[in-house]
Amino acid sequence: MSRWGRKNDKKSPEVIRTVTEGLKSLYRKKLLPLEQYYCFHDFHSPSLEDADFDNKPMVLVVGQYSTGKTTFIRYLLEQEFPGSRVGPEPTTDCFTAIMHGDVEGLTPGNALIVDPNKPFRKLNAFGNSFLNRFQCAQMPNQVLESISIIDTPGILSGAKQRVSRGEASSKGYDFPAVLRWFAERVDRIILLFDAHKLEISDEFSEAIGALKGNEDKLRVVLNKADMVGTQQLMRVYGALMWSLGKVFGSPEVLRVYIGSFWSEPLMVPDNRKLFELEEEDLFADIQNLPRNAALRKLNDLVKRARLVRVHAHIISYLKQEMPSVFRKDNKKKNLINQLPVIFAKIQLQHHISAGDFPDCAKMQEQLMVHDFTKFKPLKPNLIAVLDELLATDIAKLMPLLRQEELEAGVQPGVQGGAFLGTRAGPFVEGDPFGEAGEENGEDNEEEGDWIVTKDKPKYDEIFYNLAPNEGKLSGTKAKDWMVSTRLPNSVLGRIWKLSDVDRDGMLDDEEFALASHLIEVKLEGHGLPPELPARLVPPSKRRQKGSDA
Repeated sequence: MSRWGRKNDKKSPEVIRTVTEGLKSLYRKKLLPLEQYYCFHDFHSPSLEDADFDNKPMVLVVGQYSTGKTTFIRYLLEQEFPGSRVGPEPTTDCFTAIMHGDVEGLTPGNALIVDPNKPFRKLNAFGNSFLNRFQCAQMPNQVLESISIIDTPGILSGAKQRVSRGEASSKGYDFPAVLRWFAERVDRIILLFDAHKLEISDEFSEAIGALKGNEDKLRVVLNKADMVGTQQLMRVYGALMWSLGKVFGSPEVLRVYIGSFWSEPLMVPDNRKLFELEEEDLFADIQNLPRNAALRKLNDLVKRARLVRVHAHIISYLKQEMPSVFRKDNKKKNLINQLPVIFAKIQLQHHISAGDFPDCAKMQEQLMVHDFTKFKPLKPNLIAVLDELLATDIAKLMPLLRQEELEAGVQPGVQGGAFLGTRAGPFVEGDPFGEAGEENGEDNEEEGDWIVTKDKPKYDEIFYNLAPNEGKLSGTKAKDWMVSTRLPNSVLGRIWKLSDVDRDGMLDDEEFALASHLIEVKLEGHGLPPELPARLVPPSKRRQKGSDA
């Protein structure tokens, strides 16, 4: 009986509960064996680990020095992050992964690559020259609960950059290769340009070239646009589009967001409405990253599988063409020189799109150091497994993907930081009397001196000149006055959320004084509190809350 029982015993099928679980299983069982057999990792990306699939969505911020990369990140977080420094000169010489952590601090690169819970272990291949310029800044921040951000070194021009980072330098590292590594793994790439300097240096062109193949993740930002007038801004925008078309070598027009992404008053406020709409679109795109994370991972795995299939055909063709005994070196050189022709042959023979092939010049360079006789011949059964993955296995995950998208659709996406200002009071488009956010988490019942009292007579004069109705200013009137300060809408939205204490969509004299005080605080260069501390709660609102209790 036991013999028959063992014979009829069937292995239970693997239960896939999430898209991420399914992708991890497909990669380990069907794609990874093919990558290893054909030495894919020697030519392209290192193998993927569980952390690559489980990681939060990541945003890569790239640009030349002094385009405002670090300031842009601080603007999103509404907070300084460890190791950040801002200045007109190149201030960032490290790749910094900014991630959520309960304790604020910096972790150096060599410690990061041994952490199995972080998706950076494969960066070990770039050596100490890179790892000494790689760090992780951890901090408790609401934005970082949903996404992680990668700050990159400002790209310089000329020989100085190549000496400090280039492959030719024994102390340097392959900067474009590191960018390519991150570009393949992140969910969004923010490419920043300064409205004052659009020249694209040779190294910047090379860096942008490292992003090719990931254009679907790319968002271009024309920053510091408030420093030029409308006519000059139109010229700058046109010049940028022309330059980008030249660098990418593509007729398709990339989406360019125009604005000034920092918490300072606009220098030239003529295009304020345009900047508000552009910021709203960009923020909505970033906020949706957690909802679209599974789709991005699926898309990236499909792109990787298609590249693996092409790589297998290239390697097996080169193996097949090599002689068994004589004139191996000459044949190898000839095959490398004929690689463009070989690409065309494989494309026609196996009906593969030209877009799936790797960069021919880079492949020729890599092949120079390999022994073709050690390459493996084509294994039809391995290719059949890969074709099955692309044709049927991915399709089986689509219903699960749609289910996760529906569930994620009701989630708020990225919250906190500058994103709070996009959902606050009269600064929400089409909702001039909208109510703001959640209730305050602070205990505001503490009595004591109100910090705004000393300046209240000054604020009262402005308040009554704005002609309040029954002692309160409507959202529209308050907004018109607040906008005159030239602060960005995301900042004013935060101030409104903090000032409209009773959540009635209007401001009384005390709430208006509080808003005025917070605006002055911001104009002086200070940060805003995440919640209203007790000493800032207007006295009447303290009493009201106490009586309600």
